Amino acid sequence: MKRELLTIIGTAHVSEESVNEVKDAIYEQHPDIVAIELDRGRYAKIRNKMHGIEEDDNISVTRIIKENKVGLFLVSTLLGYFQSKIGAEVDVDPGSEMIGAIEASKDLGIPIALIDREINTTLQRALNKMGFMEKAKFAYGLITSILGFDNDEEEIDIEELKNSENIDDMMEMFKDEAPSVYEVLVHERDAYLAGKIMQIPYDKVIAVVGAGHKPGIEKYLDNPETLPDLKELEIINDKKGIPWLKIFLALIPILFVVIFFLAYFNGINITGNIYEFIVISVIMGFIGSILSGSKIQSAIVGGIVAPLTIIHPLLAAGWFSGLTEAKYRKVKQSDIKNLVKIEGFKDLWNNNIFRILLVVIGTNLGVSIATLVILPSKVFIPLFMKIFGG
Repeated sequence: MKRELLTIIGTAHVSEESVNEVKDAIYEQHPDIVAIELDRGRYAKIRNKMHGIEEDDNISVTRIIKENKVGLFLVSTLLGYFQSKIGAEVDVDPGSEMIGAIEASKDLGIPIALIDREINTTLQRALNKMGFMEKAKFAYGLITSILGFDNDEEEIDIEELKNSENIDDMMEMFKDEAPSVYEVLVHERDAYLAGKIMQIPYDKVIAVVGAGHKPGIEKYLDNPETLPDLKELEIINDKKGIPWLKIFLALIPILFVVIFFLAYFNGINITGNIYEFIVISVIMGFIGSILSGSKIQSAIVGGIVAPLTIIHPLLAAGWFSGLTEAKYRKVKQSDIKNLVKIEGFKDLWNNNIFRILLVVIGTNLGVSIATLVILPSKVFIPLFMKIFGG
């Protein structure tokens, strides 16, 4: 790639003007190759859409829960929702400028280069970098936006969002609100996109990227010595430091077991305490599930497994109640598409994706309350006092 022959087109992903700008540039300049901000998975979906190929309508929520990817799926779905929502408002499908680039390249026999990082890698790295409070703040902002609690009446001009001053303002706001997400979704991808562009073995290149990435990409291209190793940007499990919260949560069930054993070896009758532990766990698992809108079968399963999941730090009652709920609520691609039509809590409540994930979260919340509040005060602290003569 020759820097002086590179054209970077910054687009809005739901802009008809961006579609025309991309096509016109490709037809006029006839580059050696067109680089687009897509990974292989998203490129394949776009090609299927262009050829009228219907994708499998079923979504394996069971696999998502078993692989502990609920958070990843939720964030991916919500971000897709926002892009589709904006696209519906301006009557332009998200990614239309990429389709335009693909169509123009095909007409001229120009090859395509895919330069974006795999989307699940990006989202998982973002989740890994976020602390608890940042995740809570981010989730709250997403959900309130879906429900329309923060709607303002000012109409957004999509084309104005591509102006450099507006982009700078938006990026700074994003950085302030969610610095870890900004680091991964924007800064890391600027570097990744720039690195991939530099690896292109052609001289004359047109690169089609989101307008928000253009300044960062140009900065890296002008200062290539600042580029990080791209392989490091593809590593998912890159969390550093000691995970104190996970260690603390893992120590709780160990502490419970130790107290039971100490009481037993000190001749204290723990039969009643064990029954109390089981009953409280079952009730809280059941209540957490049923209050989150689960079917009775899911709530029963969540309650039954709750005592075991409290003792076993690698299991979660919500997984089991969620898997049971998924058997009764078949999730389809249409459930994701229908997210765009959600205008309030009633619509959200009727969406199978939301309901299943809510059951997972609700069950886990009920069991967590039992673990952190009820069981210590009702079972383990009294036992501890008996052991040490309190």
